[in-house]
Amino acid sequence: MVPVRLTGPRLAVREYHHTERDVDALHALFGDPEVTRHLPFGPSDREECADQVELYLEEAMAGERDTYRLAVTRLASAEDPADATPVGQASLTLDGYRAAQLGCVLARGSWGRGYAGETVGLLCDLAFGALDLHRVAARVAVANEASVRVLTRLGFRREGRLRHDGFKDGVWTDSYLYSLLADEWPGPAARTQGG
Repeated sequence: MVPVRLTGPRLAVREYHHTERDVDALHALFGDPEVTRHLPFGPSDREECADQVELYLEEAMAGERDTYRLAVTRLASAEDPADATPVGQASLTLDGYRAAQLGCVLARGSWGRGYAGETVGLLCDLAFGALDLHRVAARVAVANEASVRVLTRLGFRREGRLRHDGFKDGVWTDSYLYSLLADEWPGPAARTQGG
């Protein structure tokens, strides 16, 4: 396994550790009904989150890795990002030839600070850089206006609306499909200069 470690101006994205701290952080994230409101699943209990961290580590050790579920941490939280408590999760799932699905979830206390944009930017740097992908796509619940704004600001284009794409709590919901191609991504240097 080659561990993923990405660093932005304020955040780091790293592999999960099978520690109480990382399990507790994932439970704080996925156990919050407000955070999971736009996700395809409802709140998770701590045992489910411990199982998830174990799965993430197994995925990271796969011979041909196709799933990257990573912890998002604040650089200011610890001298070494490996020691910082996660405040979110970032994911890339390879899907087809040189393509991936992207996801980002942040703890409620981290909303409204621009962390989602920075996290998605770091994932795009990984996707179009080290992973040499051609296309990154993201599905977003139609009601999730904050995520729509983040993707749009980063240059993702809406490809369409997926009708009744999700079923949760007895209700069908629609999603938007967004994508970004490698030649549309300015890269970290251009992004830093251009905002």
